[in-house]
Amino acid sequence: MKPTIRDVAREANVSVSTVSRVINNKESVHESTRSLVLAAIEKLGFVPNKLAQSLTSNSSKMVAVFVPHMGPEFYGHLLEGIESQAGAYGYKIIFCNTQNKPERELDYLRFVEQYNIDGLIIASDFHSFKTVHEMNIPIVTVDHTLDETYPSVTSDNIKGGKLAAESLVKAGCKNILLFRGPSFLPTTIERTMGAKEVLDNYPDVKCTYYDFDLVTPDNQEIENVLCSHTDVDGIFAYGDTLAISTMKSLYKLGKKMPNDVKIVGYDNNYFSQMSTPTLTTIEQSTSFMGKTAFNLLHKLMKNEEIENPHVIIDVKLIERESSK
Repeated sequence: MKPTIRDVAREANVSVSTVSRVINNKESVHESTRSLVLAAIEKLGFVPNKLAQSLTSNSSKMVAVFVPHMGPEFYGHLLEGIESQAGAYGYKIIFCNTQNKPERELDYLRFVEQYNIDGLIIASDFHSFKTVHEMNIPIVTVDHTLDETYPSVTSDNIKGGKLAAESLVKAGCKNILLFRGPSFLPTTIERTMGAKEVLDNYPDVKCTYYDFDLVTPDNQEIENVLCSHTDVDGIFAYGDTLAISTMKSLYKLGKKMPNDVKIVGYDNNYFSQMSTPTLTTIEQSTSFMGKTAFNLLHKLMKNEEIENPHVIIDVKLIERESSK
């Protein structure tokens, strides 16, 4: 049988409440008594019940992170940033892959309530706003704004759209395709705003928009679009995965890059540096976004004042072979 807290108390010759205070790191325990209890815990191999501790202390030291999928590098770097900062404060992270499905969101929200999770970081298009609002739990959003009342961390998508469009125009492109993400996503809207702000200044430049799945783009769909735009000489893809899929389709159609078509991606993921030609892209500091999101959440959980609740992280153009 597993040792219990009563077994530890008996071994250390102290009360159960004293063992509880040691486990919960309370200061009102004499150092010699603390040493006796810790020695008994080690000897018996006792593992404290974290759920019970969280109910007693009203803190589980756990934070849930909602992501739409585990696919692109964006979410991997984001989660790394969140986890490293959470660890520095003694918190554990639970990753909740919602697959952008409302029923999965609700399942995870029930889990959050049942296990006394301290806070949420939402990095997905969220459907269960009414439910999460009624839970009265600290929330920070990443890559979009759920509601102005919740702190958020986003990258400067408008600037990213501007930088990408400017690089194509400066390279002499006259027939530009914008290969976007789903039109309802805030990142898609903002990057399009930025690109359009630049392209509207060049009446001789033709621009056409198409929406794709940024995670698993349909190669045949990409080819069909390219075949209907044989005069295309510039493409801005709203994700590096989509950009690299587009490059493969261009090769298949006999197009050379950057001679025939120049292309700019978004994210600066690992594969953008390994493609042939290497991919010009917009870099967002996703790991830093994750760290910033947890810092905001930690302030919320501690009821500390937040001077800037809506943080916008800068982006920059990484110029490589695909657009020169």
